[in-house]
Amino acid sequence: RKEYVDLYVNYIFNKSVQKPFEDFMQGFLRGCPARSWKMFFPEELQVFLQGHTTFDWHLLEKNVVYRQYKKLDQTIRNFWTVFYKLPEEKKKMFLAFLTGSDRITGYGLECFRFCIADPQIENPDEVCPYARTCYFILFLPR
Repeated sequence: RKEYVDLYVNYIFNKSVQKPFEDFMQGFLRGCPARSWKMFFPEELQVFLQGHTTFDWHLLEKNVVYRQYKKLDQTIRNFWTVFYKLPEEKKKMFLAFLTGSDRITGYGLECFRFCIADPQIENPDEVCPYARTCYFILFLPR
């Protein structure tokens, strides 16, 4: 029985996916040559490919740039008060809303900048916040 189980497990986890994995690896290495990876430690490569998954949210706040707002404006203070009360999962959802991903790639939050801007519309109560994910801009009506 043990031999059968070992052979079955080997088939499911190795043999059955060998060809698709080799095809994937060939294509992946065409775009990301392995020689470029040698300069990374495994942990660094994981962060490079997957992005950071844990965050210092106060650092995020510190790196924000404001347009048509000041840091002490009531709208901004209200935003950060509500943001910090959110559970971790909702904060990551905000990050996905802002950037298109719930992770920050590369250097992490210490180098990540985003902007909170006032869309300057006549009836701010009629508009929801929206984001330009390519530019990391959150348009936050007053």
